[in-house]
Amino acid sequence: MLLAAQVALAACGSSDGSGSAGQAGSPSFTGRGPITYVAGKDSTGSVQAAIDRWNERHPKEKVTFVQLPTDADSQRQQMIQNAETKSDAYTVLSLDVVWTSEFAAHQWVDRLPDKQFPLRKMLTPVVETARYRGGLYAAPSSSDGGLLYYRSDLLKKAGIGGPPATWSEMKADCAKVKKLPEAKDMSCYAGQFQKYEGLTVNFSEAVNSADGVVTDARGNPDVDTPEARKGLDFLVDSFKDGTIPKEAITYQEEDGRQAFQAGKLVFLRNWPYMYSLAQKSKVAGKFAVAPLPGLTGPGSSSLGGHNLALSSFAKNKATALDFIKFFTDEDSAARNLKDASLAPPYANLYDDTALTRQYPYLPVLKQSILRAVPRPRVVQYGDVSSVIERQAYAALTGAKSSAQALKDLQGDLQKTATQ
Repeated sequence: MLLAAQVALAACGSSDGSGSAGQAGSPSFTGRGPITYVAGKDSTGSVQAAIDRWNERHPKEKVTFVQLPTDADSQRQQMIQNAETKSDAYTVLSLDVVWTSEFAAHQWVDRLPDKQFPLRKMLTPVVETARYRGGLYAAPSSSDGGLLYYRSDLLKKAGIGGPPATWSEMKADCAKVKKLPEAKDMSCYAGQFQKYEGLTVNFSEAVNSADGVVTDARGNPDVDTPEARKGLDFLVDSFKDGTIPKEAITYQEEDGRQAFQAGKLVFLRNWPYMYSLAQKSKVAGKFAVAPLPGLTGPGSSSLGGHNLALSSFAKNKATALDFIKFFTDEDSAARNLKDASLAPPYANLYDDTALTRQYPYLPVLKQSILRAVPRPRVVQYGDVSSVIERQAYAALTGAKSSAQALKDLQGDLQKTATQ
């Protein structure tokens, strides 16, 4: 049995909107009263602000914010533990977009009524992340696409006309920048390379940006290829030749952000949340963003973001459904963009003149999302991500060659599919 048997590619057809599901039985959106909202730590304060707005309007249906750890792996594990015990402690769940298939297949979340959400106003790739076997099992709250942050001031001073489109151009640009006195101690590039979900993202982006795939169109592992090797080799060789600093093997998103803001990096791959924070740092006015570079041209981001789902074991589901609509509406998306630099799911916000003037990265981000490639949408996503992290990390640290790591990864993915 290959990985395709576990894959749940999002279907384009809509449901009847009745709330009936491929799960056993149909969810009953009844009951009003207090609920909980479960998500990772709110570093910006925007989540609590939204909950406060809801609570002011619904004093008898108050929402309590349950904050989980910042790393995605711990969030997923705690949500799964709650679901496996069929606890009603968690009501509305903020799911990473790659968890939809897993939570829907295990009947941990209810199917939602399509027609009650403005899906046609949203970017198609974003909506697809919320579907499983033709049904809507979550509502898009925010999207995410990787961006290349770069020191525009230093590129300009080095006589470089614009950001690089390819990996080779990026390395050449960095060499020119490092000839500047103020940049001689800077490193060229970093991303997220610690052994966690961020490494799965960065590995997948490298493979996709070299015209390779982790899984093919049918969901079968297809990572032991020359194209995938070129992508992994870019990362491995960049660690070897110093393009990526050695300490970046420990980087998560915040580590890279802080290094860039401290003036230690010329280029950095990170998410849009960083933009507003960097504007308040010592590099404010000195940086810009561009699409991720690739082997022969602009690369492909992994598609990120979060969707809101309703726990199958929760109480007060009528309140929960209304809260999901409130939290994912266009007004909330615009607020999240302004307050936390979260990429909105709504297409028109990317073309709003006032917003693009305030957030000049929006056109680049829109293209990043539209060109993004989803990570494998599989039922056993946690297992798949773990084996990707393990083999990619082995290659980056020199424990294995790229060729051996990809060969072993191909075997691991096939074994995971049969478990």
